[in-house]
Amino acid sequence: MSEDGLPQLDPVIHAQARLRVTVALSSLGPGDRITFPRLQQLLDMTPGNLSTHLRKLEDAGYVEITKAFEHRTPVTLVELTTRGRAAFEDYTKALHRLLEVPGDGRA
Repeated sequence: MSEDGLPQLDPVIHAQARLRVTVALSSLGPGDRITFPRLQQLLDMTPGNLSTHLRKLEDAGYVEITKAFEHRTPVTLVELTTRGRAAFEDYTKALHRLLEVPGDGRA
């Protein structure tokens, strides 16, 4: 909570591009991964832009990036970590609290 009593939004997730990435990854089941090109296609982002935002999410421990080979072809896999799922859940709860109308009877 901030000094004015309003909930704080996680600045790592709050950036529009990182929020889009987090939402997309949260739609996968726990432990499920998506390839970098597929994520790029879903979000309509350039490789460089997506890489930059994934790096920030990875540095925060919210995503895990795995490099592997499938049939001798390199593939980059991305998944939301347990910490990332918890951070996104906290983010959405804070956003809901922030959007509540004062005095509407909801707590």
